[in-house]
Amino acid sequence: MAEGRPVRRARRGEVVRTRRLTPHMVRVVLGGEGLRGLPVGEFTDHYVKLLFAPPGVTYPQPFDLEAVRRDLPREQWPTTRTYTVRAWDPEACELTLDFVHHGDSGLAGPWAARVRPGEEIWFLGPGGGYAPSAEAAWHLLAGDESALPAIAASLERLPAAAPAHVFVEVSGPQEEQPLDSPGDVRLTWLHRGDAPIGERLVAAVRALDFPAGDVHAFVHGEAGFVRELRRHLRTERGIPLSALSISGYWRIGRDEDGWQSSKREWNRQVEEEEAAALAARPAAS
Repeated sequence: MAEGRPVRRARRGEVVRTRRLTPHMVRVVLGGEGLRGLPVGEFTDHYVKLLFAPPGVTYPQPFDLEAVRRDLPREQWPTTRTYTVRAWDPEACELTLDFVHHGDSGLAGPWAARVRPGEEIWFLGPGGGYAPSAEAAWHLLAGDESALPAIAASLERLPAAAPAHVFVEVSGPQEEQPLDSPGDVRLTWLHRGDAPIGERLVAAVRALDFPAGDVHAFVHGEAGFVRELRRHLRTERGIPLSALSISGYWRIGRDEDGWQSSKREWNRQVEEEEAAALAARPAAS
């Protein structure tokens, strides 16, 4: 997710309703007084960190995350999973989250598929750091399924008639969703099929004839293709970091805990490679 610092207060959300949007995307809407005053709205990539108790573990009430981490052994601490805020309705006090669901694998996806209205979950946040700039000449948004909620929320916040090129890679046509925007959006759905994750997305962005003017770009998803696109946008297209929101939401072969523990070192390596490539560019390029 974006690198903004989340609010550390734990909040309680109650499941209001759920809906399967596509074969592999489940929407969960949380509500309740615990969400009152949730500071969502500044960014379009707001995220929350859901707290999942280990099987068989219950926590003293009222729930106090700091006390849990202070008083209980680590194996009884909740596991966190990070999800983008798809929508927030402050009047109804409803928070919408979309989950990629691939059967019984993972933690949050299976939870979203089975959870029922009335059940509750605690979470931290929100964090965030990106919203489409009104000053940009045009916008580029690219990502896989994990970035789709943020891309959808961002499109809804584009300035009227703002040009945007949008590339979303999903497994197949059944995973496409309606995306609304006041902007002048050119949307390309890329169907992965049996290709490696991100391969078709990288190729599509590389093939794009970039419009004139300054771009504001949002590129998120699996870390491998994000790395390739960052290299392309920074060293081949010359886009400054200040015009990019770009990060690996997840990494093949790692759960969130494993990815987050290695992400700082991964980022350091990417930055070193990028600096070397930029230094090697001809001065006139």
